[in-house]
Amino acid sequence: MTDSTEHNLADQLHRFLFDADNVRGELVQLGPSFSAMIANHDYPPAVAELLGELLAATSLFTALLKFEGEVTVQLQGDGPVRLMVVNGDHRQQFRGVARISNPPGELTGLRALLGTGYLVITVSPTDGERYQGVVALDEESIAACLERYFSQSEQLPTSIWLFARASAPARAAGLLLQRMPVSASEQDDRGLEHLVLLTTTLKAEELLDLPAITVLHRLYHQEQINLFSPQPLTFVCGCSRKKSANALISLGRDDCEALLAERGEICIHCEYCNSNYRFTDADIEPLFGSGTRHGPH
Repeated sequence: MTDSTEHNLADQLHRFLFDADNVRGELVQLGPSFSAMIANHDYPPAVAELLGELLAATSLFTALLKFEGEVTVQLQGDGPVRLMVVNGDHRQQFRGVARISNPPGELTGLRALLGTGYLVITVSPTDGERYQGVVALDEESIAACLERYFSQSEQLPTSIWLFARASAPARAAGLLLQRMPVSASEQDDRGLEHLVLLTTTLKAEELLDLPAITVLHRLYHQEQINLFSPQPLTFVCGCSRKKSANALISLGRDDCEALLAERGEICIHCEYCNSNYRFTDADIEPLFGSGTRHGPH
């Protein structure tokens, strides 16, 4: 390995290459960011862990982007969990949420929690056209659904491992191996198959709790691997009182006054972090300047 520096278990994404095999890899580990994402939500453990897997998967997908932009990976289904979505960008900043329609009880796993539905990947470049890919939730895991997406949409053999733990300390992690694009005459998946075989020995607790360098050394100590500097990851909800105020300005004075008259205050709730921004008559009036017409409440 070209980088023998030992890293702690901070939220980081590691990229690496097996140049001789035309295979690229990514390893992501998330602790504080995952904890922050689920902290203010009373998710059942199985739901939180599936959201952790989706968070790790979105980070791996985002790291493949060759341009600035955002990626949204979304699960839609008719099961107890009707929606689960994680949004990330090229800076590895993420937010995510799950919406539960019915208590899942003791149900676990993708198919049991989501039922029949789809995995939707939306890529939104800062400059350029947005595009979307959809695959049915016909597999038993998020990893398997993503592997099928890459096979169908990108024509690139890809193997993915995803793990998450909701109990303290909450952690999520993922590893991706993918053959790099090559000409038809250069296609040879024997190197990838060998690396996948090595990686199948990986245990969840290893990827969740051991430093990335230790994991990579255990898996590939006999391989020539080129490891790049890690990239930090963060949970960034993006909501704020100022943004909420701007939303009220866009709503308009008349509608805000009507809401105040009906409710006495306006409350804007953020689904991602569960923050509530409350606006009273005294807060609303300055947003529209003088001449506000609502009376006392």
